[in-house]
Amino acid sequence: MNHPHAERIRRLQRRLRERGADSAVAFPGPNLQYFTGFRGEPVDRFHALCLPAEGEPVVISPEGYASQARRSSVVESVETVPKNDPAQVAGALLERAGSRPDAVLVDDDAPHAVTAGLYDGLGPDRIGSAGPLFRSLRRRKDEAEVAALRRSAAVADAVSVEVRSLDAVGTTEAELATDIRTGLHGRGATGVSFDVVVGSGPNGADPALRYGDREIRSGEPVVIDFGCFLDGYASDQTRTVVFGGDPPDEFERVHEAVSAALEAGVDAVAPGVTAGAVDAAVRETIDEYGYADEFTHATGHGVGLAAHERLAIAEGDPTELEPGMVFSVEPGVYVEGAYGVRIEDLVVVTGDGAERLNDSPRTWRPLRSD
Repeated sequence: MNHPHAERIRRLQRRLRERGADSAVAFPGPNLQYFTGFRGEPVDRFHALCLPAEGEPVVISPEGYASQARRSSVVESVETVPKNDPAQVAGALLERAGSRPDAVLVDDDAPHAVTAGLYDGLGPDRIGSAGPLFRSLRRRKDEAEVAALRRSAAVADAVSVEVRSLDAVGTTEAELATDIRTGLHGRGATGVSFDVVVGSGPNGADPALRYGDREIRSGEPVVIDFGCFLDGYASDQTRTVVFGGDPPDEFERVHEAVSAALEAGVDAVAPGVTAGAVDAAVRETIDEYGYADEFTHATGHGVGLAAHERLAIAEGDPTELEPGMVFSVEPGVYVEGAYGVRIEDLVVVTGDGAERLNDSPRTWRPLRSD
């Protein structure tokens, strides 16, 4: 098997041997997709991937869904159980369990119905969490992953340009969100990577809001934040735009502050720099403009097979950046009751700095199609 997934499996097996564990088990969702290319259905189809420290991995699949596993997974060995029954999947995994303590490391996304069978069969002393190991492997993206993330970001950028070329005054936030989803699907996306954000005027001042039925008015800032899945990988970008008329007093200075903070954050990214240092560069810039109290969230988060992965670009975080890590840089200033401004790009850590994955215009002015 000569494929990026094969190298990921080999790296996992080396780590299992170093730890003295016999195997790891992945279930439908991002971890299964990372190792096999097959995401599966996380809720009610009980696939499992057994990854032994030595030997070939095996996908265990209910008989009725085995064709899906064979078609979508790069793992050649697919073993079937007669029914879509978690107890049968657990039994097949138990047959492969070794005899050492901590023999089986189990995906944190494992369905309880399967893990219950493993605990009953092995006892808690012989089961550990695969979560830290899976996260550490997924944190650094390989070339194939970065290429997929670039393609996903390019779709989001194209739709960002498209929607900012519309005459959106009088359109509701919900209608513009629908236009965004339609644009993403029309460019090949398989879905949104999180619920679209369209926050106009005072709604944009609450970073937790998504969208509502409020009409977009002339001259008011609109925070537009969205991403998509393409080839299994997520994108995420934010722009703030004023669709018509003159913006509020001081808005241009706020937008300038957020833009400068974004640049400071991206410029701070390099191998060996801590995630907290990137956050500090962003925060210090916003503070210089006098808006420290209006920046109310962390600077960024990891992005990959999920739109939010467990890499926090946050105050004081000691994680040292490494080549291949991908995350958002998304400073924001939120003027309560009035408007918000957020600008976000994704970056990948390179050997000597950062590569931006987004390149759509960051201006607050609408983009004209004529």
